Amino acid sequence: MYNELPAEEQREVEQALLHDPELATTCADLLLAQRSLDDLRTAPSERTTQNILHYSRTFPRLK
Repeated sequence: MYNELPAEEQREVEQALLHDPELATTCADLLLAQRSLDDLRTAPSERTTQNILHYSRTFPRLK
């Protein structure tokens, strides 16, 4: 996924993927999940931020 393996071990993984369809399918699923997670937002939208700020300004305060 990140090419962090030494060259020889990477070749072994590639061979395993070629000869094991179940492993290849699992790996493809994991790569798809990784890409999906990478695309997720890590911050709220501007509209959400504004709604929170508006709510905090209009929230009844206890006296």
